Amino acid sequence: MPKIIIDGQEIECRPGIPVLQAALEAGMDIPHYCYHPGLKIVASCRLCLMEMKMPHPKTKEMAWAPKLFPSCQTPAKDGMEVRFDSDAVRANVRHVMEYYLLNHPLDCPVCDKAGECYLQDYTEDHGSAASRMVDEKQKNPKKDIGPQTLLYSDRCVLCSRCVRFCDEISGTSELRVINRGSRGEIDVFPGRPLDNALQGNVVELCPVGALLDKEFLFRQRVWTLKTTKSISPVDSRGQSIYIDYNEEGIHRIRPRFNEKVNEWWISDEARFGWKHVHRDDRLNQPRVRGSDGLVPQRWEELPEFLRKRLADAAKQVSDSVAVVLSPMMSCEEAWLLAKAVRDVAPQAVLFHGFVPVVGEDRTFPKGFVVKAEKCPNRRGIETICEHLGGNTANWGDFLGMASSGKIKAAYVVGGYPNEWLTSEAVAAIGQVEFLVVQDLFPTALTEHAAVEIPSVSWTEREGMFMNCDGLLQEFERALNPLEGTKADGQFFFELAGNVGLFRAKKVREEMAAALPVFADVFIPQELPEHAH
Repeated sequence: MPKIIIDGQEIECRPGIPVLQAALEAGMDIPHYCYHPGLKIVASCRLCLMEMKMPHPKTKEMAWAPKLFPSCQTPAKDGMEVRFDSDAVRANVRHVMEYYLLNHPLDCPVCDKAGECYLQDYTEDHGSAASRMVDEKQKNPKKDIGPQTLLYSDRCVLCSRCVRFCDEISGTSELRVINRGSRGEIDVFPGRPLDNALQGNVVELCPVGALLDKEFLFRQRVWTLKTTKSISPVDSRGQSIYIDYNEEGIHRIRPRFNEKVNEWWISDEARFGWKHVHRDDRLNQPRVRGSDGLVPQRWEELPEFLRKRLADAAKQVSDSVAVVLSPMMSCEEAWLLAKAVRDVAPQAVLFHGFVPVVGEDRTFPKGFVVKAEKCPNRRGIETICEHLGGNTANWGDFLGMASSGKIKAAYVVGGYPNEWLTSEAVAAIGQVEFLVVQDLFPTALTEHAAVEIPSVSWTEREGMFMNCDGLLQEFERALNPLEGTKADGQFFFELAGNVGLFRAKKVREEMAAALPVFADVFIPQELPEHAH
């Protein structure tokens, strides 16, 4: 590992990385705009310039060079010595910041980036309290550049991150820099709006408030939001995300770095695929069918009622009880439900739930993939079923057995954000005599259900998903369960005969003891504090 000296401090760094990256990973706060480790280096913002020791042309002794060097463009080499804490470097930052602020509007109070803006931070740390600008500021128009994105050109610092992202990562090249010098600005190519499957990342990449998400615009101040680490359930890759929320609910989803899955980016599906969490038609109380149809049932009475009815069905025909484990469930939830039912009906058949597939996998130039499989935990469900053994089958087999009358009792878990039942599936499942349906929303199965149980969204529970490559990743609860509902894990915990609070970590330990693969949970590395 190379060792370099930064401001008199020796640090060890990864081979081949720029000095700027080495400094950031060492915990140093070095001003920068244009540099991003996932994009090509252009060294255009000039904020990260440093002094560097080089051999004197005459004496060959190491001495500080008379000019400054871009730290983002200079590879770290063993033994090199650089410094940022010097009068020359500080003067450069101060002058560059003054240029950035010449035409920048003083609209922080209404800017969505306020509180997260590096122009604000750098102005506070390195800028001047007064401007020498006496001429009228140059004004650029606000632009609607795509279905989801606005461009406030006045605020742009021309770091070109957004342009490089569209060229290198999405490969769609909708954005460009037009005009030259002080008239330069970002714009879309004529007739080509910013409308690719990854376009939301340009808002995240923008270090100032130039690129804005239409759906988040003027909705919240970022300091009112709480943040939780999670895994997106929109496809089988399991993209790492942050959920930003408060007492009003979710307000936005942001990418969380994951070196094995999505790196710094997320798809627009993951970014905007949370709206169903706040739908008005969500189920919010358990109901049991009586003489007057489905009537409310107390949560406390439900576990014993279900255990008795499933046990009675198993006594009639040992393998006539079915459990359909949805790939929208967490591993812990599937484990608890399968074991709970097998406890009262040992020959119960475990079925892999319906796997939604939309189109084909989409692979972008640098390897980012949007999967056609639109569920987060198919591999986890299959692994659990394989380990528990006994009778197991797939969704198609379940429909065939249900339509033929072989299944007398079935516990069917849904939890999908969109409609997932075909008329043929409803007709087949409707043949089951004692049908338990657990779902987020009312479906066509409601009229056939003997018991209807509300499920909660992934944001309201905790656990782990196993992605399409077998990678186990954990997610945390952000929101409290909808009023009247109970977290799925808590209910399955009680259905399995346990007392107390469900904690995914404790269940995970039990699972790992029986099946070591569940002990290997992947935790992505944290990005340096001052990287952006």
